[in-house]
Amino acid sequence: MTAFQEQGILEKRIVTEFPHKVKKIEHCWIPLTDGTKLAARMWLPEASDSKPMPAVLEYIPYRKRDGTRSRDEPMHGYISGHGYAVVRVDMRGSGESDGLLRDEYLKGEQDDALEVIEWISRQPWCDGNVGMMGKSWGGFNSLQVAARRPPALKAIIVVGFTDDRYNDDIHYKGGCLLNDNLWWGAIMLAYQSRPIDPQLDAGGWREKWSKRLEEMPHWPKLWMDHPLRDEYWKHGSICEDYSAIRCPVLAFDGWVDSYTNTVLRIMENLDVPRRAVIGPWGHLYAHDGAPAPAVGFLQEAVRWWDRWLKGAPNDAMDAPMVQAWMEGCVRPSAFQPVSPGRWVKADSWPTELVKECPLHLDYGKLTDKISHGAGTVLLKTQLAHGLLSGEWMGAGVPGESPGDQRMDDGMAMVFDSEILPDDVEIFGYPRLEVELSSDKPCAMLFAQISDISPDGAATQVSYGVMNLSHLEGHDKFVPLVPGKKVKSRVNLDCIAHCFPAGHRIRLSLATTFWPMFWPMPEEASLSIDLSTGTLFMPVFTEREKCVGPIPQPESAPLTPVTVLSEGYVGRSISYDILADTWTCVTDGVGGVFGEGVYRFDEVGITVEHNLKRELTVKNGDPLSAKYNLYQKMKIGGEGWLAEADIVTSMSCDKTNFFVKSEMTVKENGAEMLTKKWDDTVARIGL
Repeated sequence: MTAFQEQGILEKRIVTEFPHKVKKIEHCWIPLTDGTKLAARMWLPEASDSKPMPAVLEYIPYRKRDGTRSRDEPMHGYISGHGYAVVRVDMRGSGESDGLLRDEYLKGEQDDALEVIEWISRQPWCDGNVGMMGKSWGGFNSLQVAARRPPALKAIIVVGFTDDRYNDDIHYKGGCLLNDNLWWGAIMLAYQSRPIDPQLDAGGWREKWSKRLEEMPHWPKLWMDHPLRDEYWKHGSICEDYSAIRCPVLAFDGWVDSYTNTVLRIMENLDVPRRAVIGPWGHLYAHDGAPAPAVGFLQEAVRWWDRWLKGAPNDAMDAPMVQAWMEGCVRPSAFQPVSPGRWVKADSWPTELVKECPLHLDYGKLTDKISHGAGTVLLKTQLAHGLLSGEWMGAGVPGESPGDQRMDDGMAMVFDSEILPDDVEIFGYPRLEVELSSDKPCAMLFAQISDISPDGAATQVSYGVMNLSHLEGHDKFVPLVPGKKVKSRVNLDCIAHCFPAGHRIRLSLATTFWPMFWPMPEEASLSIDLSTGTLFMPVFTEREKCVGPIPQPESAPLTPVTVLSEGYVGRSISYDILADTWTCVTDGVGGVFGEGVYRFDEVGITVEHNLKRELTVKNGDPLSAKYNLYQKMKIGGEGWLAEADIVTSMSCDKTNFFVKSEMTVKENGAEMLTKKWDDTVARIGL
């Protein structure tokens, strides 16, 4: 018996018999009106030759042939086996598709999608009804395309997505610069360094590859050029006009992911048939969900498509609007394979089942009574605060979960509740409101809620940050006036968590959060007026047992893959005592997420991607912050091998960021191109 079986968790079932036999089309072209051709891979029910069926589109830039192949086969094969033509398209400038990829979520990306949907709807195997689905980039653009209202698009399914590109994506959070902005930009350099497969474009692949390399943007700089929530970020953010979406929406995400803030917002603001499921998972499809338990995402998807693409009178809308995993407390650990808890529900959002309960700040205490005797305290945190924070975005990889927060809390200012006489469950968005003043024009306020066990172990529950020069809105930079008191607010991440009886609730405050966020240009001291400080907790009052989504995860047979070399992800933190300097290292060998070196057996392509990142900061010197990333991307098949060595770095002075990259690309061992970027970006409120 496995560990999961011992805990009653169902392992994924591989289904081999389906209502429809499926034929796979490895590669085809979708023509666009400007002459561009997009590359697609398709799964078509054999019966669609004589009886047209609905279609489902996934439209992303991650290479259908050798990028997402291991995930596509079991997922899209499953959906197609239930009577759907599934079309997996590489966006313009990615994979084998023509053209250049110049940025995320451009209008042209949406325009191409509209043409693709219209093309699909006209094919003899399609009955004219199209759905769109995707995770991450594919979740973003499913919402964006739905807002354009193509006539054939009848419903969407979105996973790990956002409605607000500035506030809830990988670039900025609370107006502060996420260090994952550089990580993601560096990864995009590696992803886009790969060539078109010579087997599919024997005549023109090398010329197209060379053009992509020569004209590739410096991805991190694209996003750092927009430190405020300007028109750049408003484009593609459906929160600008929720009413533009008129088709049904099914949303999935997990608490360990970085996009859960969006799920309840779209449930509140959309006015279409909609449902949401929030589990314990990272940035994964829920049938592969980790931490466990995973659920039957693909069965839920088929049920959704049956209702909205086939018009079947099924129970797809009979579940509550929101089903969410109420996580129980676990011992803090950098690896959490299982999340204990239970499913809870809300028939609408907002829900009367959540009551906002204030907790007030006193000297070291959280109390339900306002302390009129509390005065002003000084908050100034070491730059190393946050070392055990874990990853901004969990992906089910060992080492990414937050560790025991006692070390970080030792650098922060903490406020503890009394010992809880009964369980306390929260569900929703905690927030902190407090008046303060700063001695510097730019400052960050960090707030975190933790679950404190009787022995003192501290488990992170939720956190948030606020750039205090954005108190008048993220669209403007208003420097703080040193010594002037202001009203501040920190929105903490949405969560459902049970604090057990006998535990305490802790609020910790800080002015830094490294290595997740780049530090402000000067160390700020904040004078906190405790008498004005209130933590608002979304207390969940329902104790009725709830049925969750389909508990049995299923998929079609897995993609044939041979692992040639096992991978791993190493993580370490070191401290130079004499230099008072901390260095955080993550070393992904064989694969960014520990996948190893592997070969896709059906097409004979081998993939290897190594990435090492080093983040260093010296206490007392915010201008000492440095971030270096080293990558090797290798991909090849019979008779060809492409390699890219990429070094990306970021440093700063008081007024600028310095972002550099160098990429050397080889074909069959011979150097093909070396490209360098050396950019200076002004620090505006950061």
